[in-house]
Amino acid sequence: MDLDRLTAIDVHTHAEVSKDGHGALSPELMGASEAYFKAHGHRQPTIEEMAAYYRERRMAAVVFTVDAEHATGHPRISNEEIAESCAAHADVLIPFASIDPHKGRAGVREARRLVEEYGVRGFKFHPSVQAFSPNDPLAYPLYEAIEELGVPALFHTGQTGIGAGLPGGGGIRLKYSNPLLVDDVAVDFPRLRIILAHPSFPWQDEALAVATHKPYVYIDLSGWSPKYFPPQLVRYANSLLKDKVLFGSDYPVITPDRWLADFDTLDIKPEVRPKILKENAAGLLGLRPE
Repeated sequence: MDLDRLTAIDVHTHAEVSKDGHGALSPELMGASEAYFKAHGHRQPTIEEMAAYYRERRMAAVVFTVDAEHATGHPRISNEEIAESCAAHADVLIPFASIDPHKGRAGVREARRLVEEYGVRGFKFHPSVQAFSPNDPLAYPLYEAIEELGVPALFHTGQTGIGAGLPGGGGIRLKYSNPLLVDDVAVDFPRLRIILAHPSFPWQDEALAVATHKPYVYIDLSGWSPKYFPPQLVRYANSLLKDKVLFGSDYPVITPDRWLADFDTLDIKPEVRPKILKENAAGLLGLRPE
C-alpha cells in the first residue's frame, strides 16, 4: 500500500454481501438500517466493487462484517472470504474480522488464525447487535487474544440504525453501546488499541472522556454527516484528540464523497485535517510507524 499516494484512509466500511449473494444482516434488519439512513434500495457492493470505488478516489478502506449469529440466528459472511478478497486488493483494502463473543474458545482460536494466516488487521464488535455488554467477562478471552496479537478492536457506540423503527427495535438493546462500558475494557486490557466508532449519541461526552483518559482509545467519525457533529466533538478533534480521531464513512450507507464534502465545511485546523483523514489511521493500523 503506497501511503504517500493515498488521500485518506476510511476506517469504517461494511461488507454487506458475500460472493454468493448472502447478506450480512437479515432482510428485516437491513431494511430498517436503510430506512434509518434514508438509503432505500441502495446497492450492496461486492468487495471487488468496493476496491474499485476506493481506488478511483485514491483512498484506502478498512472492511468488515458483523458476526451476530448467537443473537440473530442469521449466518455471517465468512471472515476468511473478506480477508482473501481484501488481500487481492491490498493496495486499497484492509481486512478486519468480526467474531461473536458468545463463541468462546472457538472464537479465540479463530481470531488467532485470522491474524496469523489471513493477515487480518483488526476486529469489529457491535455490542447492541451481538447482544453483549462490552465489559462482560464472556468476551475477555477474545480481547486477551486480540491484545496479544497487537491489532485494534473497533466497537460500535451510540444509537444504531439497525433495527430502528421495528417493533421493539428488532430486539436490539441500545444500552450495550454506551462507550463507558468500553472504558472497563480499556482498564482491564491496557495495551489493547480500541476504536470507539461513530459520534456516540446520546453518550458523546462519555466517549470524549474515555478517549482523553485512556491512551489507546481512539474515536472514528463514521455514521454521521460531519455537519451534524456535536460541537464538543469538533472542539476535541481540533485539540486534545487531534492525534486520536479517525475518518470513517460507514460506506455504503454513507459515501466518503458525501462525508468529505461536509467535512470540508467544518472549522478544522489545516494541520489537523491530514491527521484525521490519514495519518492517525496509518499509525494505528501499523501502516506507518506511530
